[in-house]
Amino acid sequence: MHDAIVIWDLDDDLDGNVVHIAEHDLTKDDVLDALNDPNMKTDVSRSSGHAISFGETSDGRYIAVVWELVEEDPLTIYPRTAYEVPRPRSRSKRR
Repeated sequence: MHDAIVIWDLDDDLDGNVVHIAEHDLTKDDVLDALNDPNMKTDVSRSSGHAISFGETSDGRYIAVVWELVEEDPLTIYPRTAYEVPRPRSRSKRR
């Protein structure tokens, strides 16, 4: 999502996405790192129905970013939350 426009609430908005992400010990830069990770995977969150992307931060943490599509052209998204998750286990070939 290198070209996506990301919408952030004010840093001091207690109900905003920046504060919510910070509650999970993450920053806006961490979210952007994960969204720009070339190995990022995107799916649909089973709990919220929103898009959820999984990627790595610059310091090596693997995080999930739950986001909403605001506009398709230009691609504009609103991250609702982000949090650290376990890395998926690699699938070994069955013998």
